Amino acid sequence: MMKKKDIVKSPRDFTKIIKTGNKVSNRSFVIYYLKGLNDKSRYGISVGTKLGNAVCRNLYKRRIRMLISQNNSLNDLGNDYIILLRKNALSLTFQDLSKDFNNLLNKLKEL
Repeated sequence: MMKKKDIVKSPRDFTKIIKTGNKVSNRSFVIYYLKGLNDKSRYGISVGTKLGNAVCRNLYKRRIRMLISQNNSLNDLGNDYIILLRKNALSLTFQDLSKDFNNLLNKLKEL
């Protein structure tokens, strides 16, 4: 479960991570990451308004939070992450989303 202190909330932090950080991407997600100063990782989730109404966006945010909680391996790295959902992800099942997310995590671990 993500705790409040593990969440990137401020717009200043979001823009800093996106502007100065590196990124990895695939058909469903774009993950921006920045080497953090903390010993724990922080996450920010963004689902654009073009992807659907509030109910749809919140559904996908919950799914992304579930994927993060299932994959605790990134907590060891101590980086800050911004996870953006792409429009292609709306047509995928949760299992396909999970595969795409795990593939990106493997790319991040290699870097």
